[in-house]
Amino acid sequence: MSAAVPPFVPEAARPLRAPVRAGAKRISFVKRSVLPGFGLSLGFTLFYLAFIVLIPLAAMGVKAAGLTWPEFIAATLSPRAIAAYKLSFGAALLAAAINAVFGLITAWVLVRYDFPFKRVIDAMVDLPFALPTAVAGIALAAIYAPNGWIGELAAPFKIAFTPWGVVIALTFIGLPFVVRTVQPVLQDLSREVEEAAASLGATRWQTFRRVIFPAIAPSLMTGYALSFARGLGEYGSVIFIAGNLPMISEIAPLLIIGKLEQYDYGGAAAIGVVMLAAAFIILLAINLLQRWARVRGGAA
Repeated sequence: MSAAVPPFVPEAARPLRAPVRAGAKRISFVKRSVLPGFGLSLGFTLFYLAFIVLIPLAAMGVKAAGLTWPEFIAATLSPRAIAAYKLSFGAALLAAAINAVFGLITAWVLVRYDFPFKRVIDAMVDLPFALPTAVAGIALAAIYAPNGWIGELAAPFKIAFTPWGVVIALTFIGLPFVVRTVQPVLQDLSREVEEAAASLGATRWQTFRRVIFPAIAPSLMTGYALSFARGLGEYGSVIFIAGNLPMISEIAPLLIIGKLEQYDYGGAAAIGVVMLAAAFIILLAINLLQRWARVRGGAA
């Protein structure tokens, strides 16, 4: 049998090939990533975190370590310090809880409903981010003072210059953290799931408890943790409305500032170490609870 004859291809239709010289190396084009590699990125991340976060915290620990044990106990467990701890942590936890409830409602309204001036209200949520804390404190003190707009109506409750004024200030600065954390999750949550639950006979409360809340619980806990952390270290907006009375309305950051003004750097560092350790434990517990809610929601 004769060999198959290859089809005739015109010369003009043949692909052009550049002549390869003898000894020439073939050039291979490798697609490279625009971002640096893992080693360089990890090294830069560790250096940045160490320079910005770890070194200042370590310096505070070293300064506190310069105290003797009796001096450390006297600085951190004095009645005035314990009262400041209770007010700072208690007000921050209460304000974060209030923001978790009303921040969720605010995010729900902004996502699920259309109404006039919606964009204006949505932009107003971010005002505590941009507003200087001192300006916020002065405005809150003017409104909630006994002769202010709200202070006159709530005169028997004495909001300003009391621990309740601290809660008001921390609630004001912590609200955007909950709203901006929950809002994207609600936007991505399909309404078809709610309609399916309603078609199966679920009430609105059952739909929220079994369908919506498990989906937004991790982000809600994240917003709660951010609001708590923000409120714990707040100073500027609190001192104008708190009253700053020792044992009554004095927060821990103000106590630290007072020790710094008295050149008691060791005592200020000791109180800072106690607040850092307590805040770390509380944030760790919140993160573990958030992880548990995420795992439970995924299993469901």
